[in-house]
Amino acid sequence: MTVAMAVQSFSLSLLSSRSFNSSSSLSSVPAFSLVSNFPRFRLRPTIPILRCQYKHDAILEFPGVGEDLPLDYDERFPKADPSDRRRAGVLLHPTSFRGPHGIGDLGDEAFRFIDWLHDAGCSVWQVLPLVPPGRRANEEGSPYSGQDANCGNTLLISLEELAKDGLLKKEELPKPVEAERVNYSTVAEIKDPLMAKAAERLILSEGDLKNQLEEFRSDPDVSSWLEDAALFAAIDSSLNTFSWYVWPEPLKNRHLAALEDVYQRKKDFIDIFIAQQFLFQRQWQKVRKYAQKKGVSIMGDMPIYVGYHSADVWANRKQFLLNRKSFPLLVSGVPPDAFSETGQLWDSPLYNWKAMEKDGFTWWIRRLRRAQDLYDEFRIDHFRGFAGFWAVPSEAKIAMFGQWKAGPGKALFDAISRAVGNINIIAEDLGVITEDVIELRKSIEAPGMAVLQFAFGSDAANPHLPHNHEQNQVVYTGTHDHDTIQGWWDLLPEGEKSIVLSYLSISEEDDISWALIKAALSSVAQTTILQMQDVLRLGNSARMNIPATQFGNWGWRMPSSLIFESLEDEASRLRDFVSLYGRL
Repeated sequence: MTVAMAVQSFSLSLLSSRSFNSSSSLSSVPAFSLVSNFPRFRLRPTIPILRCQYKHDAILEFPGVGEDLPLDYDERFPKADPSDRRRAGVLLHPTSFRGPHGIGDLGDEAFRFIDWLHDAGCSVWQVLPLVPPGRRANEEGSPYSGQDANCGNTLLISLEELAKDGLLKKEELPKPVEAERVNYSTVAEIKDPLMAKAAERLILSEGDLKNQLEEFRSDPDVSSWLEDAALFAAIDSSLNTFSWYVWPEPLKNRHLAALEDVYQRKKDFIDIFIAQQFLFQRQWQKVRKYAQKKGVSIMGDMPIYVGYHSADVWANRKQFLLNRKSFPLLVSGVPPDAFSETGQLWDSPLYNWKAMEKDGFTWWIRRLRRAQDLYDEFRIDHFRGFAGFWAVPSEAKIAMFGQWKAGPGKALFDAISRAVGNINIIAEDLGVITEDVIELRKSIEAPGMAVLQFAFGSDAANPHLPHNHEQNQVVYTGTHDHDTIQGWWDLLPEGEKSIVLSYLSISEEDDISWALIKAALSSVAQTTILQMQDVLRLGNSARMNIPATQFGNWGWRMPSSLIFESLEDEASRLRDFVSLYGRL
């Protein structure tokens, strides 16, 4: 070590031994005083020291104006914050995988997709809600009309994985079903009896898997929602009514004697229900751990509302705006928008936010804990409802006859933060976005959303145009509620097409799907999410959902002619763009 370096090291060690409040102003920093014992270097008795600190870095100390800077000054560069890493991902719900039984599942194809994502340089996999989809009339498999906010979709359980666990025999597996779209009732007829058989064998077994089931069932974070869900399903299966509102009064109002009677009579059903939830959890966590190993974060999706015919409302009715007979006073929806001239009537009961706040938002805390158990991060659908929500009288036939009411605001997220800690959420802030929605999102530092299909219909101030994007944002080419890029392009008016071509500097002959993918990846937004249908350049027939419609949705699957191993060219092309725009 040179003498000069020794002096510097000694000086810095003296500084580090002093207390320093990083929040104080520079003018309050005491002057540095040092009398050198080295005769060759006569330092002034008093040298003002400038201190600064880069993000997540040690405090750096510099002499005052005109003094010599440290010897390694030209090597002191700011370090990148890992939380600011740019990334890209793909939206593909597991039901859309190829699979032998008419629906995608959590078997081999899920692992192949993760491998494909890794090869494509993507580090995010977004899924739709994993809750049991609606099976009743007009629900058509919607993951946004589920019967329970916390249960998993057992139709996603892989029968082949159950056979590997010894819970099914290979000869019991059904013959493969070729289906280009998911028919949920057909899938349920095939899979439900076999999953029940596997669950029953698990219950009667001994060994490690049975012990894991018992641990799952006794976990208080699980039992707090699972017991009510199982009891609700047991009653629902025996009465087979459209709504719990018409259940016999003792069951509708949860009289203890009536519930105990159901529990005893339907014990086998309840045990099998819980075992099936365990099997879903086990397979999903296996997929999630593999994704984490491959550097892929799973982004979930949480609907803000829950269905009326659900264990959530039945067991927690004080948390909802219901009348004395337990029927909704007001229901959810949105006013007229780009998808519907009369608005969208969702018909979910609205929360009693005053009662929830008085209760410390425990219902939401339980729900967020469950989400953290399933996902690495998650999008909250209709985030604007936490600032102000559209309330429609329950007797109304269309949503336009509602009115805005104030939501819980930051108080909800403060309570969640105190109970759960940091949560990685994405705020779906599309639609009618008022100033209070933006303020709330920014106050909890949640990224918002931009959608390129919304970008070209107005002027240069359109927030969805790439030059107006923000760093703390997730940009989509389109979401599950949008058409594919090709489908959107085919129906786009010529005037808007001209704007798109001019903005992207492309011609009619260029590939519009990949041109928009490139635009999304080049955005300053930290995260880009692409629909798998757009990577494959598919048309309107591959659309997942059309809002404000009830039929023909949620059924899209990967074409039978395509397997992930055959998509090397798409993976390579995507990886090149991901690398080009710093998202690897």
